[in-house]
Parts: sequence; structure tokens; C-alpha cells
Amino acid sequence: MLEQELASLAVAGGTAVAQAVGTDAWTSLRQAVAHWFGRGDARREQAELERLDQSAGELQTAGGDAAQRARIRLEAAWQTRIEILLESMDEADRILAADQLRSLLTHVPGTEVSAGDDSVAVGGNVHIEADNSSAAAWSMGDVTLGNPSQPGPRQD
Repeated sequence: MLEQELASLAVAGGTAVAQAVGTDAWTSLRQAVAHWFGRGDARREQAELERLDQSAGELQTAGGDAAQRARIRLEAAWQTRIEILLESMDEADRILAADQLRSLLTHVPGTEVSAGDDSVAVGGNVHIEADNSSAAAWSMGDVTLGNPSQPGPRQD
């Protein structure tokens, strides 16, 4: 299992890929992510470019609610790919790869989120849905909400 910091980094990577599709950031992020996955192997880097293009194409052709579902699938798929690569490395390579990925992501708008131990950071919207008699929950820890102000006198 990945350490929490590396897991958060993988989430940020998957999110960055999905959010960059169709934006000005896509071209440079696409190249940087493929290079990161390629690890110096030009053929592997090319395969990653093709995989990124396929992912982008799927997202760009989806419309409406399908686009949101496609974005969620894309984020999860790239997060998983990042996790698998990091888990397959020895400790020294993992540290180097994590530093490289962290650096890569600092140049992508919308990925500047961080979280402490036992925390989750979200750099975009969170949509939690429950249907078909299912349940969904999100624990927010210590949350303090103030009382709303009292209404003023009625104005007719």
C-alpha cells in the first residue's frame, strides 16, 4: 500500500490529467506526464502519449452527464496508473519519481492542494451521490459553523 502522501500525489496526478484535457495546459502536461511514465524509454513514452490522447478523446467526445462520468473514470484510471508505477519501484526510485511528479504538478493550474496526515484534499468540486437505497458519507472532522444572523425587521 502507498503511503498517504504518495496516494495523495497519485490523486493529484489523476485529477490534473482529467482537468487539463481541452485546456491550454493540456499539451505541456500531456508531454510531461508521458515523459514521467516513460522513465527514459522513448517507446514507452510514445505509448503513454497515445494512451493520454485516447483518454482525452474519450472525454472530449462525451457530452452532458456522460462527460462528468468520463472525467471521473479518467481521473481514477490515471490515479491508479500512477499508484501502480510508484508501487512497482524500489524506495530510492519511488522517492525520486514522487519528487519529479510533485514538481511536474506544481506547474499545472488547479493542483495546488495539500492535506495533512489522515486527510484528503480536494482541488475541485466534490459531488457525493447516493441512489437506489445506498448511502454516501464524507467525514469532515472538526467543523465549526457559526449561527446565522437574526433576520432584521420585516420590510413591507
